[in-house]
Amino acid sequence: MTTTGSLAPGADADAADPDAADPAAAARPALPAPYRRWLAGAQLGALGDAALAFALGWAAAAHGGAAAGLVLTVITVARTVLVLVGGAVADRLGARRVMLAGDAVMLAATLALAAAAGVLGTPLRLLLLAALVIGAVDAFYLPASGSMPRLLVDAGQLPRALALRQAGGQLAALLGAPLGGALVAAGGLPATALVDAASFAVLLLVLLLLPVSDPRRAPAARARAGTDVGTGTGTGTDRPAGLLREAAAGVRLATGDRLLRAALLLAGAAAGAVLPVVALLGPLLARSAGWGAGAAGLVAGAQGAGVLTAAVLLARRGTGAGRRPLGAGTGAAAGLCAAAAGIALLAAAPVPAAAVLGGLLTGAGSGLFAGRLGPLVLGAAPDTHLSRVQALLTLVQSAALVLSTGALGLLADTAGPRVPIALCALAAGAAGALALASPVLRRA
Repeated sequence: MTTTGSLAPGADADAADPDAADPAAAARPALPAPYRRWLAGAQLGALGDAALAFALGWAAAAHGGAAAGLVLTVITVARTVLVLVGGAVADRLGARRVMLAGDAVMLAATLALAAAAGVLGTPLRLLLLAALVIGAVDAFYLPASGSMPRLLVDAGQLPRALALRQAGGQLAALLGAPLGGALVAAGGLPATALVDAASFAVLLLVLLLLPVSDPRRAPAARARAGTDVGTGTGTGTDRPAGLLREAAAGVRLATGDRLLRAALLLAGAAAGAVLPVVALLGPLLARSAGWGAGAAGLVAGAQGAGVLTAAVLLARRGTGAGRRPLGAGTGAAAGLCAAAAGIALLAAAPVPAAAVLGGLLTGAGSGLFAGRLGPLVLGAAPDTHLSRVQALLTLVQSAALVLSTGALGLLADTAGPRVPIALCALAAGAAGALALASPVLRRA
């Protein structure tokens, strides 16, 4: 595996890094300025996307629950079907090119959505078309975006860089719904789409000014245009069949590597066992226990606060000199076990205060899990397959979430919400324990 280096760390990076004034952080180098600039643009875009997601869901809800569910399903299905091809395209053309194209398409799409909604209102067919475009662009954009930290920071800085990105993403998720609500109240879907379009315009400008071409990776990328790494077959063209072969090569590489295979399985288990708890089962528990919507909101907010806290601590702590941090695999397993304990507390919570505490512990554990597993997967991927491995990670998590959400919802209808929550705690705890017992993850 070739390690990708920092491309533009300079004096301005030290001057702009908030850690520079922290004596405890003096021993570690500042994150490169290009990475921080890209991250700021990406988080602004994430905030705009979260606001638009709320606005789309609100508009779709006016057509009934089935219509709202259909809009969300279209986004997920389009992303899931195309994501492996999206990863292959990003590895072939480069992450920056794919992201520029994706931002340009979304800028045009959100402007068109604002104009159409201003004239036509919010008919279901318009919302479904917007969902289809969002899901399709996500399929290409997410793998490319996921590979960017490897192109902009040193390998030793990946945990801190990804933790900072996770913290920003969680903050955008927490603020996105209130922002979307305020924009919808002020100007409806057209106003929200225009704000999201502005965020895409800013991100386009950031990407245009961003140096991300790694001279050590370019020869390998050029060589792959004629010969596909891992298959030995020449493609040499942009035909769909060639892209499908490259996507399949990424799957074979990841499933054939013991570390990547174990990490991807652990990511799928965590997605299926942890993510549905607060989003689906928490509100069902609050309803069945008679706690009300306020309590459900507090549980969800506590979970988000836990994720944000863990991410911020990981970003601040880093891996400075003289420290003996938890290994990436062991840390991810420990985080999943902590999340399992939080889910178990939620399942047994007799009062809302205990449920809020369970949500906080669940969030902190899942934040530690993501903050450790993300650098492990990204660091273990070869330079020639960065985006394809990220695409496979997205696919594994999406598939596990879709399957578990449906099954857990049906079980909650028949046995009440506490039973599926307890099963999620058992599943998360078992996955964490197996990860702690796995030699390949312990050595990671």
